[in-house]
Amino acid sequence: MIVSASRRTDIPRFYFEWFLNRLADGFVLVRNPMNFHQVSRVPLSPETVDCIVFWTKDPAPMLAQLYRLEPYPYYIQFTVNPYGGETERALPPKKTLLDTFRRLAERIGPERMVWRYSPILISADYMAERHLEFFGETARALRGYTKQCKMSLLDLYPKIRKRMAACDVTAAGQSGGEALALRLAEEGRRNGIEVSACGSPSLAAAGLPQAKCVDGALITRITGLRYNLKKDAGQRASCACVKSVDIGAYDTCGNGCRYCYANVSDEAVRRNRAAYDPRAPLLCSRLLPEDKVTEREAKSDRAGQLSLF
Repeated sequence: MIVSASRRTDIPRFYFEWFLNRLADGFVLVRNPMNFHQVSRVPLSPETVDCIVFWTKDPAPMLAQLYRLEPYPYYIQFTVNPYGGETERALPPKKTLLDTFRRLAERIGPERMVWRYSPILISADYMAERHLEFFGETARALRGYTKQCKMSLLDLYPKIRKRMAACDVTAAGQSGGEALALRLAEEGRRNGIEVSACGSPSLAAAGLPQAKCVDGALITRITGLRYNLKKDAGQRASCACVKSVDIGAYDTCGNGCRYCYANVSDEAVRRNRAAYDPRAPLLCSRLLPEDKVTEREAKSDRAGQLSLF
């Protein structure tokens, strides 16, 4: 089983103590986003978990606690975008983020540090040349500290259209994203960084390799083991990720990104974060009498060691 931590929220930044407590206790409870009172009990033993995939915009809290992850294979997807506080409202300065990226890479190796440049927003403030300038500076700063970058274009889900319009980001304004992405990929290659396209068929059609953010090949390189992994049928058709179990919760991320599809409102985030208890089995929630808890069937998908010959 691969654990996703998490597409729904930033566990490394806001809830890493909770996550480590879940590993120590050997399980986590996760609400079904489509059925609030349906709760899964997910085992987290090293024998069951093949890899942990972290998604984050600021994993600084991990630095002092990496030793507690030692029984588990893992890698970190670290988003560094060009946007300022008008779009990503609660992030540290870029210089601080890049320093954190490099410090982590020095500890765990560049193979396990994946740069995400996502989503690409095109507006009056973020035209192609500004993206090219920032991406080039960042690629040079991360040269030798990562081997890959995964990028995507903006998906204007209905729930974020009003927020995006307030940032001068419209569907019509996103034309030209494919040509821009190809130029960014060239800059990445010049700095030893392979750029691939996450969930964006138009980028793949334009010539970028298709990304797998939950990536079986990367997990094999990290562990030296073979796995029987299947495509994640729970993701959209354009997603190439292999199957994982997400242990996060929607409406709990405090990064304040205007383009985020995982938060319905700032008020919902404030309400849920107020319920955070690092010792609780549920993230930003507690069990209710009407909840139904079921044991999730989980097992390792390991298929043996790689042959050296």
